[in-house]
Amino acid sequence: MALPLPEAAAALTAAALVLVLTCVIAHVTAIKMPASHRHEEEKFFITAEGRKEPVPSIHDPPTRDLSVVVPSYNEEDRLPLMMDEALDYLEKRQKRDPSFTYEVIVVDDGSKDQTTKVALKYCKKYGSDKVRVLSLVKNRGKGGAVRMGVFSSRGEKILMADADGATKFPDIEKVEEGLQNLQPWPNQMAISCGSRAHLEKDSIAKRSYFRTLLMYGFHFLVWFLCVKEIRDTQCGFKLLTRKAAARTFSTLHIERWAFDVELLYIAQRLRIPIAEVAVNWTEIEGSKLVPFWSWLQMGKDLLFIRLRYMTGAWQLERRKYN
Repeated sequence: MALPLPEAAAALTAAALVLVLTCVIAHVTAIKMPASHRHEEEKFFITAEGRKEPVPSIHDPPTRDLSVVVPSYNEEDRLPLMMDEALDYLEKRQKRDPSFTYEVIVVDDGSKDQTTKVALKYCKKYGSDKVRVLSLVKNRGKGGAVRMGVFSSRGEKILMADADGATKFPDIEKVEEGLQNLQPWPNQMAISCGSRAHLEKDSIAKRSYFRTLLMYGFHFLVWFLCVKEIRDTQCGFKLLTRKAAARTFSTLHIERWAFDVELLYIAQRLRIPIAEVAVNWTEIEGSKLVPFWSWLQMGKDLLFIRLRYMTGAWQLERRKYN
């Protein structure tokens, strides 16, 4: 039954007022750019021998083929599985091709456990030139930790990889192929995203109805507000060219869980080509996400990403990270 004209007009007016108020709040509360300041301790990698090595800059020419950035917060239990698999693959690849060079950067995001100590064991085993440990003074959030690693990297290509090892590391070859297929890269910029979208039916069967509802709601908001061409924005296995990493992370505002969405939103706005590639993925216990509240926070972030760029509170400016 249709609403009478006066009630319909009142409802539309109320909806318009809510939208305007939300836009005003999004604009007024926007921080132009997160603090780019490094604490003195964050200007150095820690070595297994206790030495401090100055971090390089993303703006320097690359001196390695690949940098792997591993954001880690309280990951003393899950990190070894990921590091064992990754380093086993990378070492075998280097033996096959001696010209191949790499580094793994573990970014300890203000952990309260022994994450740094665990990472330093790999630094000692493989050498501080191959495994580098950056310990942040305080927790910045996953996006902030990834950015700190990216801006301290030496690789021509930069891979984001989660500390839980949920994505099989040898699948890097799949995302590398996806990146190659995007050539020619405009301004040497391109991104290849690992994707779990092909596993969606199986994951639904294992989830509660409530978590499935939250998942569909989040995917709809991502599609409706921000990123339309990528089905799985949240897989933590993304490969970027050095130029693409420098450009997108220099613009990034969000430092917590929804940073992937803003990263891809920025890339789409800049017309950076993006590939989505199916990877093998297994759910690992110990997730830091609290289902309801984390999804609620991410939903708010998605809305504010769109509104803040739309109202000009956020712009595609870049900054130099010191």
